Amino acid sequence: MTFMAFMLLIILFGVFFLFFWNLNPHDITIHLFGSQDVTYPVAFVVIGGILIGLIIGFGAHIYSSLASLWRNWKHDRGEKLHREVSAIYREGVDNLLSGDLKKARAQLQKALDRDPRRVETYIALANLHSQEGTPAEGLVQLRKARELDPQSHEVLFKVAALQEEQGQDEGAIATYQEIVGRERDNRKALRSLRDLYVKHRRWKDALDAQRLIFKAGPDTSHLAEEKAKLLYLRYEVARLALSEGAVDLAKSEFKDLIRQMPEFTPAWVSLGDALAAQGSGDEAIRIWQDGYVTQGKSIFLSRLEDYFMNREDPSSLLSFYRKILLERSHDLMVRLFYGKLCLRLEMVEEALDQFQAIEGSGLETRQVHMLMAETHRRRNRLHDAIAEYQKALGIGSKLTLSYICDDCSTLSAEWDSRCPACGRWDTVTLVDRKALLEARPLDLDRMVVHHGEQKEWYGA
Repeated sequence: MTFMAFMLLIILFGVFFLFFWNLNPHDITIHLFGSQDVTYPVAFVVIGGILIGLIIGFGAHIYSSLASLWRNWKHDRGEKLHREVSAIYREGVDNLLSGDLKKARAQLQKALDRDPRRVETYIALANLHSQEGTPAEGLVQLRKARELDPQSHEVLFKVAALQEEQGQDEGAIATYQEIVGRERDNRKALRSLRDLYVKHRRWKDALDAQRLIFKAGPDTSHLAEEKAKLLYLRYEVARLALSEGAVDLAKSEFKDLIRQMPEFTPAWVSLGDALAAQGSGDEAIRIWQDGYVTQGKSIFLSRLEDYFMNREDPSSLLSFYRKILLERSHDLMVRLFYGKLCLRLEMVEEALDQFQAIEGSGLETRQVHMLMAETHRRRNRLHDAIAEYQKALGIGSKLTLSYICDDCSTLSAEWDSRCPACGRWDTVTLVDRKALLEARPLDLDRMVVHHGEQKEWYGA
């Protein structure tokens, strides 16, 4: 507003005031408190009220404008700070992903100094500590992040992961339970919780978690896998019930599992165990025999052998083996167990017939060689027994020693610079190397060698 316009406005206001005063020459009395009152011309009261209203409105306008200017300044300043901190944070994360932990630490700490309320920076620092092998320090950073954002699932998942990394499984379970308590259908938390329960053989809790996963609706790509896990966990709970004496409950569950998954061998085996525990031995025998005939798993033969030998009735098992071999002479699994049983019963020649039939098929296994060796030993054929023991132990004319990977325990016939199983370098060493290096003869300073000669003994 120009000065001339302002002066014109004052003149117009003055003319209006005089005109209004001329029309209203009367006075007005305003009562204040008790007997106190004031008297003013009507024109003064009306025009004064208008002026006061204008002043208040103008003041409110000024205040609103200044407040808006302040907010805009703060917003612009915050946006600028956010852009700067985001750039520093991204640079720190890039260094973290590229493996330059020193630079990553410097950048992330700088970002934290500029904005100590940024949750993502604390999470990145926790990842940094995890890579540095100091997960305890990472948990400290995540606790600060939780104080800033107690509802963040990302923080809770990271806390649980670091707790698992430190071996604090109970703490991780509590953290996953907290997530599930907030979001009951969080499948990621439920799966992690289930896996921890399985790790600690808490089968009932694992089954409850698996049922919640189904209630939440598993991914269609993993539906078959999740259904199978549900059955496996039901089996473990049923087996636990069997061990606790709830035989009827366990038996009913095993039967239902077999109905839903007929190829699941453990359910057949445990159903036989339940029947045997209940005194229904004949039915248990039928289950195990049918299980072997339909599935061909050796565990059924082991169960049958233990059961009949405990009852001191090996003849019934011998009859079963002979009947099977009449129908399926090619069944080498039965021949192996049949021969082993014969050897156990000192029916050495019959055992030898079975083992020779297996060897005649061209099959070379350590277990068969061991059984053949024991058979020859009992026949006083020591030369043949030694030859079979050598085959079982892999001992040739070179007396080759075995090697093992220190990381994954894979056995190898020869040394290699890199483990063929886990792919790590410089981990393949002689079996029992550490034991040989650490062992010392007891109180021997000298070692007797050929023909009474003595040689100084130097420890390895």
